[in-house]
Amino acid sequence: MEKEKTIEAITERYNELAESSCCLSCGGAARKAGVRKGEVVVDLGSGRGNDVLRLAEDVGADGFVYGVDASPEMIKKAQETQKKLGVNNAAFLESELEKLPLASSTADCVVSNCTINHASDKQAVWQEIARILKPGGRFIISDIYASQPVPEEYKNDPAAVAECWAGSQTKNEYLETVLGAGFTNVHIMEESDPYPKGNIEVSSFTIAGEKRSGCSCSGGSCC
Repeated sequence: MEKEKTIEAITERYNELAESSCCLSCGGAARKAGVRKGEVVVDLGSGRGNDVLRLAEDVGADGFVYGVDASPEMIKKAQETQKKLGVNNAAFLESELEKLPLASSTADCVVSNCTINHASDKQAVWQEIARILKPGGRFIISDIYASQPVPEEYKNDPAAVAECWAGSQTKNEYLETVLGAGFTNVHIMEESDPYPKGNIEVSSFTIAGEKRSGCSCSGGSCC
């Protein structure tokens, strides 16, 4: 029930923001991804689709970009903009992050801005990232981590989780989760100074890593 309430709060917040001019990015992962012509890219938490549509231009006609978002209004807004601009090498998919509607070994690169902290099962999200990446593929993720464990009063508050901070892990927990999904060459590209949220402090950071070459996922586990 708590998970359902949290999902409802997140969906409600982002449905409302779909028509807003508010910036929804905490780190600009897509700009740091260095995508190349012909690549397949997946943007988790694609919002209004601005990054997806820019990336579609970067990968060119031989590449493709998928945007994944849990908010139906965000998907609708993104698709409207895509149609208006006549972009053919992109698609927007409505889905939770814990079970992505994409085949294994689909993507050369996965990007995301301030989205994974919303997920209730972050290990499942990172396993999915590993699953959909091709061997040797990479991720560039911008997100939030907490300087100390988030107090239960906030962690169990759907509205606070929807505000992009109360669902965050500590830095060590976050990196352990990523490494637990089997990634290599995991490193922090940049991070902010801590800033207050509730009665704790959080930081924004961007991390990158790779799926091992020759590594495939089967039976729900990745090497």
